Amino acid sequence: MPQKYKILISGGGTGGHIFPALSIANALQRRIDAEILFVGAEDRMEMERVPAAGYPIKGLPVVGFDRRHLLKNISVLLKLRKSLSMARDIVKDFQPDIAIGVGGYCSGPTLKAAQKAGVPTLIQEQNSYAGVTNKLLARQALKICVAYHDMERYFPAEKIVLTGNPIRKDLIDHAMQPAEARRRFGLDENRPTILVIGGSLGALTINESMEAGVKSLADAGYQVIWQTGKSFIPRARAAAKGLKGVVVTPFVADMAAAYAAATLVVSRAGAGSISELEVLGLPVILVPSPNVAEDHQTKNARALESRGAAVLIPDVEARQRLVTEIQRIAADPDLLAEMSRNISKLALRKSDEKIVDEIVKILYELR
Repeated sequence: MPQKYKILISGGGTGGHIFPALSIANALQRRIDAEILFVGAEDRMEMERVPAAGYPIKGLPVVGFDRRHLLKNISVLLKLRKSLSMARDIVKDFQPDIAIGVGGYCSGPTLKAAQKAGVPTLIQEQNSYAGVTNKLLARQALKICVAYHDMERYFPAEKIVLTGNPIRKDLIDHAMQPAEARRRFGLDENRPTILVIGGSLGALTINESMEAGVKSLADAGYQVIWQTGKSFIPRARAAAKGLKGVVVTPFVADMAAAYAAATLVVSRAGAGSISELEVLGLPVILVPSPNVAEDHQTKNARALESRGAAVLIPDVEARQRLVTEIQRIAADPDLLAEMSRNISKLALRKSDEKIVDEIVKILYELR
């Protein structure tokens, strides 16, 4: 057995990719002697978050395809070509024992370069709908760790392992009661509280829906923790001015407390957020982002809606329906309890350890 395994992890672009990647890296460090190198996309949040977590990272200039402005994809293709070349150099220099892809623009070039170099690869597919890149990479991947059932539609059945998506350890470990969590936000500990989260960058449709309706929620006796992203914060503060029990913030630093405070959550339908909500058993209204590849957030949300575990509101309907639905659901304790039970049934726990189990099996088999 080698003294130290060299492991390449590629992915990022959003917190939904970065947090699982870091969870896997941390679990690997607990289990084996590993040197870990991340590969991310230049100018994306992983270039800050990964070093802050103590891991080195190299950036690729890769960006996503522009489906609306096809001519802009000339530069996209040039950046992809450069990224493939850089990924080959990274693989050659680092000589990893295994490469792991968790999604995001950079996973494609990195895992493709690793596969061409004969490096074993493992894919972590977070969504209920597999994207084109992962379907192509799956042909040579040894294992594909998934978070949803019925993924045989996209991948060879013999390669699939149902593991779930890793979530942040602090969310699992917290033992905070709603009353204490609400006090941390300066809120009344006994009043029902709506947590509105649009992802690290905010969500314009959700924000505009709340801008129009936050006063009616406050007037109806609900408290609101509203995470807006940076760009919308001036408008959100103006809409919430003078309203009692409304906390407006560009970013929630303590998500464990925010979740603990929540009676009902409003969220996009990214795979990472859904996995957190499942493990925590929180009732949720999902407003899928329409601006993601192959509309995978809608497919994620439908997987929950079909099991009575969430309410789905299409993005185009949110401005008309969101606030009304919040009030309808939050006023119905029986419905809240049912949604909580149903979403809890979908939770897959210790996902990081299950994924590392598969990584370790591959490493030991190749000794």
